[in-house]
Amino acid sequence: MKEFIITENDAGQRLDKFLAKAAPALPKGMLCKEVRKKNIKRNGKRCEISDRLEPGDVIRLYLKDEFFEKTQKTTSAAVSAQPLDVLYEDERVLVVYKPVGLVVHSDDGGSSDTLIGRVLHHLIGTGAYVPDREQSFTPALCNRLDRNTSGIVLAAKTAEALRTANEMIRDHAAAKKYLCVVAAPPPKQADACLAYHRRREGERIVTISDRPGAEFREIRTDYRVLERRADGLTLLEVTLHTGRTHQIRAHLAHLGCPILGDEKYGDHEKNRALREKHQALCAYRLELSEAFGGVQISVPAEKIGFLQKYFSSVRL
Repeated sequence: MKEFIITENDAGQRLDKFLAKAAPALPKGMLCKEVRKKNIKRNGKRCEISDRLEPGDVIRLYLKDEFFEKTQKTTSAAVSAQPLDVLYEDERVLVVYKPVGLVVHSDDGGSSDTLIGRVLHHLIGTGAYVPDREQSFTPALCNRLDRNTSGIVLAAKTAEALRTANEMIRDHAAAKKYLCVVAAPPPKQADACLAYHRRREGERIVTISDRPGAEFREIRTDYRVLERRADGLTLLEVTLHTGRTHQIRAHLAHLGCPILGDEKYGDHEKNRALREKHQALCAYRLELSEAFGGVQISVPAEKIGFLQKYFSSVRL
């Protein structure tokens, strides 16, 4: 028999989701069967796999010990001891700066150094996360950035914070702003742009259209010009109201002002001329919702390499 007492970090999830993490050796098919046979009970009573767990619940599994053999605690990513650039931290969330070239999670290339790995190393080091004390929760990133995009990434330190952050992002209650250098000036000094975005399974490049159509989803991207150069390079501040794959990169390219250094959607001739191999795009400002105190976090200008290279006189 194995007993689990539900903590705050375990609460709020379904019974089957909890047990998949707390008892990974237990096959899913067997889990359903044993719940039906009443060999898995919640607070001494019959339960359903869809039950939402609450703090203090006692889950007992009357099963063979082989399903609960002591195994090394695993996490969603290998811990990485590389330096982590922390912009803000409290008891619920951690806001960090991701540099160009670092992946947020392990990818097909088998990267051992990841942003989530650095975050876990930091939290373990400060005692904010003790893996052996957790039954089902691992701190997680709440947003993603491409490998070659720099900027702000939000991480949740508790399960409650993760749920709240995911809801905040889903409801567009977190104001996100980006800086980018585009290879040509946009059509207007500032604009609120509506378009339609399509990403097909297996395709590595998304399609943008001015008109709705099958498989297309609405996107909204606002921009304003901060500075222009004589050679056409233009510094933009971009505000996202939707968050589709490659939205900023593809939408700006569709408007005739591709991001400098972008190998997928960019001006390849200009990229080669300026020897830019990484897109000049940074998620530089984040305003959290009132659920997190309305905190505003910005990336210091000196951390944004392309800003220093092309528009060092601009003050953010």
